[in-house]
Amino acid sequence: MTDLMPFDLLLSVARLGSLGLAAREHGISQPAASTRIRRLERRLGVALIERSPHGSRLTAHGELVAGWAQAAVDAAAALDAGITSLRQRNDAMLRVAASMTVAEYLLPGWLTALRGRHQETAVTLAAGNSADVAAAVLGGAADIGFVEGPDLPPGLAARRAGSDTLTVVVAPGHPWARRRSGITAAELAATPLVAREPGSGTRRYLEEALDAQASLERVSPVAELSSTTAIKAAVAAGIGPAVLSSLAVTQELAAGTLRAVPVRGLDLTRRLLAVWPDGRQLTGAAADLRAIAVRPG
Repeated sequence: MTDLMPFDLLLSVARLGSLGLAAREHGISQPAASTRIRRLERRLGVALIERSPHGSRLTAHGELVAGWAQAAVDAAAALDAGITSLRQRNDAMLRVAASMTVAEYLLPGWLTALRGRHQETAVTLAAGNSADVAAAVLGGAADIGFVEGPDLPPGLAARRAGSDTLTVVVAPGHPWARRRSGITAAELAATPLVAREPGSGTRRYLEEALDAQASLERVSPVAELSSTTAIKAAVAAGIGPAVLSSLAVTQELAAGTLRAVPVRGLDLTRRLLAVWPDGRQLTGAAADLRAIAVRPG
């Protein structure tokens, strides 16, 4: 690609009648401007500027070259303006997709921090299960997503955005509530749970954690509900235990409306991930939101 800077400098000399003034307009020293013009003259094999104590003016060849260069410089300026406008329009709207846990308990704080950097950016949020989030990002409906599932479909890049611990919760009157030593993974697998719908990151993580245990057979849920609030209400009503994010049950555990049950021999700590299309570089508000989400603490 041809470097248009010397041609733009030549046009400034023609307009201002001075190499020094042209150099100042371009934010460079006069010697640097002279060097660039001389290099252009050597490259083209003709003299472009006549220098005198009273200023500088273009030679006949310089006038010809300047006339040809004007269209190219104008086109480059139009391209730059168009790209800037496009970037500004993209930064004016940020489309976020997030799993229910992240959307309800983490994203509000992240968006508050983002607001301090991008006050003019409007954010739209689509909350769903992790499979829905992955599909939205892959399909171009979201600029960035946040998931809690244990694995990702092809085509997504990811960075860790913290961690979360799943907690088994029961109603205060449930027999497990009196089990100070907790329960085993086998007991959890053999108990019909109040669960999220298929595609939920929480459900998939639990299923994979149980499947990793030797000789455990999982039973079907007693109920499948698509909202964490509905699951907590069902557990409190005694329908059955559930496994939920620790972020989602903090208030209920503090109030005593739900009880946490330890599970022996089962790691229920999971990663939360920021995801975006693989091979695409995040910029602007999307890049800043990712930085906020993945920073330590």
